Amino acid sequence: MKVAIIGASFAGVTAALEVRKHHPNAEISLLEKQPQLGYIPNGLHLYLDKKIDSLSQAYFIKEADLEQRRIKILLESTVEKVDTANHQLTYRCDNEVVTMEYDKLIIATGSSQLSHKIEGSGSDRVLKYKRLKGAEDALEKLQASQYVTIIGGGQIGVEAADLLTKNGKQVALVENMDYVLFKYFDKDMIQPIQEEMQEAGVALYMNQTVSSIKEAGDKLEIQLGSGSIESDTAILAVNVRPDLSFLDGQIDLHMDHTIAVDEYLCTSHPDVLAVGDCIQLPSCMGDEAMYIPLVNNAVRTGIVAAANLVRPTQTFNGSLRTIGTSAFGYHIASTGMTESDSLFSDYPIGVKRQIVPANSLPFAEEVLIKYVYNEETRELLGAQLVSKADVLEKINTLALAIQTNQTLEDLSQKEFFFHPTFTNTIETTNLVAWPHIRRDTDES
Repeated sequence: MKVAIIGASFAGVTAALEVRKHHPNAEISLLEKQPQLGYIPNGLHLYLDKKIDSLSQAYFIKEADLEQRRIKILLESTVEKVDTANHQLTYRCDNEVVTMEYDKLIIATGSSQLSHKIEGSGSDRVLKYKRLKGAEDALEKLQASQYVTIIGGGQIGVEAADLLTKNGKQVALVENMDYVLFKYFDKDMIQPIQEEMQEAGVALYMNQTVSSIKEAGDKLEIQLGSGSIESDTAILAVNVRPDLSFLDGQIDLHMDHTIAVDEYLCTSHPDVLAVGDCIQLPSCMGDEAMYIPLVNNAVRTGIVAAANLVRPTQTFNGSLRTIGTSAFGYHIASTGMTESDSLFSDYPIGVKRQIVPANSLPFAEEVLIKYVYNEETRELLGAQLVSKADVLEKINTLALAIQTNQTLEDLSQKEFFFHPTFTNTIETTNLVAWPHIRRDTDES
């Protein structure tokens, strides 16, 4: 069996490794248009945060790890056409056009930071650094910049604002909603971070949309709906989108040009599957599919697609949109439904905000937790955490609780280990049903 995988980031690499496990004798070809594979998309952030010494360290896998598993790697190979009727794809490498036959195809082309709505966003001073070359170019330009404007207040934008201010830059951030990180947090939870951003000197332009970017001498003029910002460089941190121009008309697409897949990640063609940032995912928060381009989803879809390569046996169980990060002195994490999301629910929703201990006994740090739950069944539906302490790992416990339909009372009985150096007498995520321990906030 010949298996071709287009794209060698998290989803494609995971799919290749998993296909090898399921099919030891398969011929696996992994095609990647970049000159290297395995680059971590936020590698520049790791460098600015001094977690790595060089961008060359920002890799999650090496070519040798794949080659020793007999996976053929084709770098700098840009797929130009897929002919699903004849089970062929055509790619260009070193100005040579090559046609490859396949029995099974997995599309894992990822996504890019491009905007067709912002005039002038293609300027080389508008930085996009999801790929290594872009990160190297961005680093050079940022080091020479004093004023940087970030377009987009999602996770990438907020992290970039934090790191750039720490590196002595003057930062402006433009967001078309009235608060940052709106996809993952409610406004009342993110307010402390937004206040810290302003305290750190970040100029926030909320409810604003960038209409155009113009080069004016050695500066950029970033035009908003009202007014403009002058900047040395800009970072494009808007929503990513896939580029699937190579597909033929046999693969059904959604209106947003993502690939339509079923619960097994199979496309409209029986021998083609799609994963990662190419597809919408079923949401654990409702019946509608959503575009959720997160690394955890890329990895999980790669695993499921490989299991369903020959016949559909394993369904993808949906995404809770789980994230965690650290910025402006806070650790913040979110999973599942927010209170804003609950407005569209067809069953009664309960919401509780509370402050509970976050650390082991000798320390006094606290965590602000927001729970969203089904008032009828008491099942947990969503959670948000904000703390000065590192509580990020706890969001994984809460995500698993949502996936397994745990109630608030189940959480109160969740088993945990105790050691006075490392834990509280009651674990933080158990405390939702312990009213004599927690301190509810006025907003609950």
